[in-house]
Amino acid sequence: MDRFKTMPEKYIVILAALALILCGVLWEYLPSGGIRLLVLISGVLIFLLAFLWSRRQKKEQTDFANDICDTVDDLMNGCDPENYQPYEDSQVSKVQGKLLQYYDRMQEGRRQSEQDKQTIQELVSDISHQVKTPIANIRMFTNILQQHSLTKEKRTEFLDTMTAQINKLDFLMQSLIKMSRLETGTFTLHMEENSLYNTIARAVNSIWAKADQKQIRIDVECDSHAAVKHDTRWTAEALENILDNAVKYTPEGGSISIRVRPWQFYTRIDITDTGIGIAAAHYNDVFQRFYRAQEVSEEEGVGLGLYLARGIITRQKGYISVKSEVGEGTTFSVFLLQ
Repeated sequence: MDRFKTMPEKYIVILAALALILCGVLWEYLPSGGIRLLVLISGVLIFLLAFLWSRRQKKEQTDFANDICDTVDDLMNGCDPENYQPYEDSQVSKVQGKLLQYYDRMQEGRRQSEQDKQTIQELVSDISHQVKTPIANIRMFTNILQQHSLTKEKRTEFLDTMTAQINKLDFLMQSLIKMSRLETGTFTLHMEENSLYNTIARAVNSIWAKADQKQIRIDVECDSHAAVKHDTRWTAEALENILDNAVKYTPEGGSISIRVRPWQFYTRIDITDTGIGIAAAHYNDVFQRFYRAQEVSEEEGVGLGLYLARGIITRQKGYISVKSEVGEGTTFSVFLLQ
């Protein structure tokens, strides 16, 4: 029966014609009377049924096309997709279901595009805001040096200040480039089984000079044979950002300890300092882009270090947690998937 329903119209007409021919042949060989009349009526009925079935098929095809076109038009005009949830086991419902799936994907693509556009606008705004101060300072000191006669000592002082502002601007631009690559997913991770000890050593070497200037002791407890699947370069950068904050907010003569412990599914890296600490209410804030607590606003930095660190670790399917006591110190725990 299903094959008959899907049979092309011309085949149905041919079958009906053959049925009439067969009736004509039987007419010659059957005895006269009621039997001949019955055969004739049967043939006519078969032909009529075939004709009506053909018309019905054509109408169903037309209705099917109209229904699908109406669905597409409504979706293009912003009609609520809930109005077309398929509840019937029919061809129209099946096609409408596929159209709704396609519509959902298109909407998701549009939402993602809008989100990317908003992200770019925020990045441009953040960059404009952050670079404004150092550029203004450089311009001011340049004008002073050009328009005033200064002593050698004063010129040296201004040049040193300008150099510091240029270094700050360079650091800011490098951080913003890393942030933009992180935001847009344009950086590539090379996940390999590498020595975690070497990665930590690389991070420590980057902040060693700053720690030594403040006489901060750094202790590392890590098995030299410890290996975890991670990206060496980016993971070292994430750890360096955490360590840099630890050095920055730890008073002179303090200490920083790095302890590595293997867990069942993760390898945990605890970075503990004896610094100023973080209030529990700001645990989440410190990972936000450009966040600077008011009490540390005088310290150098732009508030991107921990934001970048969390982004790097998260993209390696790990995570970072923080625990702190104000005035006692802070522990950042980095979890890398084994």
